[in-house]
Amino acid sequence: MIEVGTPATEPHSGTMRAAGALDEVVSDNGREVAATLKRVSVAFVDPKTKRSKFVLQNFDFECGRGEFVVLVGRSGCGKTTVLNILSGLLTPTSGSVEVLGKSPREARRQIGYMFARDALMPWRRAGKNVELPLERDGVDPGERQRRAEEMLARLGLEGKSSLYPWQLSQGMRQRVALARTWVSGPELLLMDEPFAALDAQTKIEARAEFLKIWEERRRSVVFVTHDLGEALLLGDRIVMLATGGKELVNLKVPFQHPRDVSELPFTKEFRELEHDLSQKLV
Repeated sequence: MIEVGTPATEPHSGTMRAAGALDEVVSDNGREVAATLKRVSVAFVDPKTKRSKFVLQNFDFECGRGEFVVLVGRSGCGKTTVLNILSGLLTPTSGSVEVLGKSPREARRQIGYMFARDALMPWRRAGKNVELPLERDGVDPGERQRRAEEMLARLGLEGKSSLYPWQLSQGMRQRVALARTWVSGPELLLMDEPFAALDAQTKIEARAEFLKIWEERRRSVVFVTHDLGEALLLGDRIVMLATGGKELVNLKVPFQHPRDVSELPFTKEFRELEHDLSQKLV
């Protein structure tokens, strides 16, 4: 793995040694992998200078089967670019990508992607929005409805399946989007700041329910956030990026699952780790 504070410009193996309160060893030897990026670069031509500008350069990344990996870093460091590559929405300039043993495009039916905004179809009722990936997979209409209503109920939206998105609050719409992401049982979930638009209390509730569902199903997750506290609260491992996709930190989170999301943020160890991560953020 990568030594904390060292840019990810070459392939890595073995263990990673950190310093200070971030001391953790992450060993990936022999584990089953869900998603891998190897020496991936993404570049575009700057219209002003006419020179290539890299969003990611020689970037290595790995998410194990059933692992919850959180990407953090300032805007523009390449976090969402990583999600778009893994989903097959973006083809890198160079490097190799593998998702669930296939190319991202071949693995699409096994991937769930939740955006920062809900991206619901306004002409479809909440339940029908949730059913969309099940329709794609050819699931029987009655079973689609049952599974959609069950997932909505789990997220506190029982009885809301007949409402249109415009009849729901932003928090409700985001939970509908979360239900749509989960309902087909994807093997890999890609999540781009899914709770950022929620008010504080709704965010707490949505995180708690999401984490509970994840702890039951243990799907692989690559989750993007700007919130270091959220990263520590949810993730198994945190990867911090700097501009250009350089890896600054690769931290194995020390808190065991299941987690008490209402109490954990007030513990001394949590506060110290959050503080130390904030000092690494550049």
